[in-house]
Amino acid sequence: MTTTNFPTRIETLAGQPIPQLAEKFGTPLYVYDAATIEARIREFAAFDVVRFAQKACSNLAILDLMRKAGVLVDAVSAGEIRRALAVGYQPGRGEHPEIVYTADLFDRESLDLVVENNLPVNCGSPEMIDQLGERMPGCGITLRINPGFGHGHSQKTNTGGSGSKHGIWHTQIADCVKRGAKYGITVTGLHMHIGSGTDMQHLSQVCQAMEKTAMEVGPTLRSISAGGGLSVPYREGEQRVDVAAYFELWDATRQKLAIALGTPLTLEIEPGRYLVAESGNLLTEIRAVKQMGENLYYLVDAGFNNLARPILYGSYHPMAICQQNHKSEVLLDVVVGGPLCESGDIFTQEEGGFVSTRQLPEAKVGDLLIIGCAGAYGAVMGSNYNSKPLAAEILVKDSDVHLIRARQTFEDLIRGENIPAGK
Repeated sequence: MTTTNFPTRIETLAGQPIPQLAEKFGTPLYVYDAATIEARIREFAAFDVVRFAQKACSNLAILDLMRKAGVLVDAVSAGEIRRALAVGYQPGRGEHPEIVYTADLFDRESLDLVVENNLPVNCGSPEMIDQLGERMPGCGITLRINPGFGHGHSQKTNTGGSGSKHGIWHTQIADCVKRGAKYGITVTGLHMHIGSGTDMQHLSQVCQAMEKTAMEVGPTLRSISAGGGLSVPYREGEQRVDVAAYFELWDATRQKLAIALGTPLTLEIEPGRYLVAESGNLLTEIRAVKQMGENLYYLVDAGFNNLARPILYGSYHPMAICQQNHKSEVLLDVVVGGPLCESGDIFTQEEGGFVSTRQLPEAKVGDLLIIGCAGAYGAVMGSNYNSKPLAAEILVKDSDVHLIRARQTFEDLIRGENIPAGK
């Protein structure tokens, strides 16, 4: 299986000269490569339905690319429903509904949009069944099940077990079927997702839990979903998930259940990070190089307001330098940090906030630093902390460069704020 390959010196991104991108669009800048996304989508061709968890990267241009490639979409909020509709995903149910709402609760706006657009719902709490039943009696639903265990690259991305708020507890299946029956609602699908960045051993345990739960629900089932959480190789040497083996695992579960229940079942998968992480890079400019005791710091113009994964999870991202007006083969151990007035604004940190170093080429102010594998949970988690504008985003497709989000202006930043009239 292939592993990530991210050299410490690079001059192009998606075939485009890095200095030209920085000069034209400024920094910080998200750069996405459409070809990488399309390659990842093709890996899932054996599944009946590939449903993108758009929370990973919900820019309209990315969603449009998914739609044109035949990928359906998952929405976890009213805003994500509106995004899906805006790019042409069709509302309604049908055999393979294009939009599914998945959440642990309905806020009032999301429930209204679900009813208005007749959207299927993947319920993560028993109360959702009652709330939906009062508005849409007689519909079919999917249940997101918490199997009682979870796994992930961080405790914060573990979505199973009693320490997670996600899903319907695995012992409450009978109660949920009974709740639905009061409104003529049937359980037509099951969904399990135990965490982001989990491994094949834990994913195989999900298959076993799915079999047990499906037999409790019975022959009303029409689909099962393997969820998402497939690992992405961020570090050199990390193994890529064997998607073909993963399909065989779930297909065997699907076939066993189809025989036991006496009905064919659709097999869905719901990747988010896996489809977009490697396509995206955060391009930044080094604005200070300074020695602090034993540590040498490269300080760049992007912070955790642009990429929050390191401060949230201690996540590792590959990095590279594009030297501008000098050449140096020297490698240095450096700490990479951002501009924010916050000690945690460090891109080279371990979980728990421990600062670490990264070996990178010698750099000067004005050189460009690239943070790789940043296409998932990057721009979507952007904030305006320290009154910083959201970064611009570009998509490179067929050698053409498209600006897909303009850099936020100060006027954008303060829009909606008001100073009370009077003294």
